[in-house]
Amino acid sequence: MKDTKSLMRKAHFLGTKIRNLRKRNNLTIEDLSSRCVKVDAESAPSVSYLSMIERGKRVPSESMLEVIARVFEKPPEWFLDEAPEDDDLTPVKSSSAGGITGIPLEPNFLFSNEILQIAIPELLSQTGTTGRQFAHLLIRAHQEHYQNHFPDLERAAENIGKKQLPLNHDALHDIIKQMGLKLAWFDTPGDDVREEIWHNENCIVTSYYDPRGTVFINRILEAWPMRYKYDLAVHIGHCVLHDKDAYKTVLVAGHGQSSTLMEDDAFSHQSSSVNSQDILHAWRDFECSFFAGALLCPKVPFRQMLDRYSYEVDVSKLVDVSESVAMRRMTAVSPYPHWHYFDAYPPGKLKAVYRGNGIPLPWGNMRSVKDPCQHWSVFRMINTPVKGTASQLSILNVNGSPRIYCCESKYVEDLAGQNHVLCAGIDLNPAIEAQGKDAHTLAQELKAICVSNGGSAPVPAAIKRDLTTVARILNIAWVSRGIEGDARLICPRGTECPRVPSCYDGCEHTAP
Repeated sequence: MKDTKSLMRKAHFLGTKIRNLRKRNNLTIEDLSSRCVKVDAESAPSVSYLSMIERGKRVPSESMLEVIARVFEKPPEWFLDEAPEDDDLTPVKSSSAGGITGIPLEPNFLFSNEILQIAIPELLSQTGTTGRQFAHLLIRAHQEHYQNHFPDLERAAENIGKKQLPLNHDALHDIIKQMGLKLAWFDTPGDDVREEIWHNENCIVTSYYDPRGTVFINRILEAWPMRYKYDLAVHIGHCVLHDKDAYKTVLVAGHGQSSTLMEDDAFSHQSSSVNSQDILHAWRDFECSFFAGALLCPKVPFRQMLDRYSYEVDVSKLVDVSESVAMRRMTAVSPYPHWHYFDAYPPGKLKAVYRGNGIPLPWGNMRSVKDPCQHWSVFRMINTPVKGTASQLSILNVNGSPRIYCCESKYVEDLAGQNHVLCAGIDLNPAIEAQGKDAHTLAQELKAICVSNGGSAPVPAAIKRDLTTVARILNIAWVSRGIEGDARLICPRGTECPRVPSCYDGCEHTAP
């Protein structure tokens, strides 16, 4: 290192490394600046200059970098570009943050707003991803990062529903009336509604809101009272959150589209351009859907009921909502934050996804996958339907480390007559660690037993005792049932999986 100019050619990652080191050591910028002053007051960076270094706006002089390096007990060369480790650049994630692990947006100058605004539309165009799909990907990442914690939406729903559980049809009609809305029934949606959606024979328009203050309901919902309640709750949410504005809300059932989370290749004919209004409307769709769940299953009363009935899926009948609404709300109201939720259609299609526990997707949710790993619970049930629910204890490698998951799945039929599987599950590793156990070692031992038995095996007595303790503390009945069955190895991505025994060790490397 000779001077600042020579450093500039080697310092693309320098600011990120300093920032991540600072945060991993729980230091503020003020703390770091003060420690630099203690080392060498003359060469130490000020708080403002240090901030600019971290943001890539300035490159420190050789002497200044040496001071920073001494604070962190690193050689100055460590901060330069030569062969950085991924961990050095990966953003520091708070312990409360959910979702999958992020990637470093480095070198910083290539990820400026201006460059991303140019590159993202090109990426979408070349991959065939629509602007709407991208919008929902952004929303899902936001939802997962905050682990379904949206207190403002919860409060808005509670103010309207007064925390009633169950909230019956009469109560919903009273809310509709108090808001000055009207209800009207239809047999066939009008042409203006058809223009709002991509339509095929697998989709049914269940309801829509006309900005003149009328909620139109498909007569087919007379035979689906739980779906009728959900649709009314979504439209109430639209009017509460968005002040009855001119945005037309259309709800759809069926495989072609989900009601408010449209992640389907049926939209591949649409433009890949990213329209800010489309993204806003997609966000509003999500808000209204979340509001509807919070209105029908208010947080505290529903959590108390789940606790009383040990998180059984059939609690949905007691509160008069669909299994889908109940399972989604589990992920939001449970005091344990490490949940996932899938809604899977055959042969390999996810219509809805939530991964607050960061579980890797077993298949793509923007395109159908022909060869998903058949050992995931959702696909075992799609291929071999069962009555009621089914529990499964699974071991999955995540970033090279085994994790233990347990889930409950249910085979259901949607309003369009299509069969699909709902699945809610949790990551057990954090719960195991909370009991003072070594989750990694326990998972590694269980994985080895499954591998030696061709991919699945009964849970050994010692491990079963530890997991049973965790299940009782979590008070989730289907975790206890899952422990009683065989533990199964599952693969991180959809692929052909030989499982004899190289499947688990190699399938992530052979995935398409």
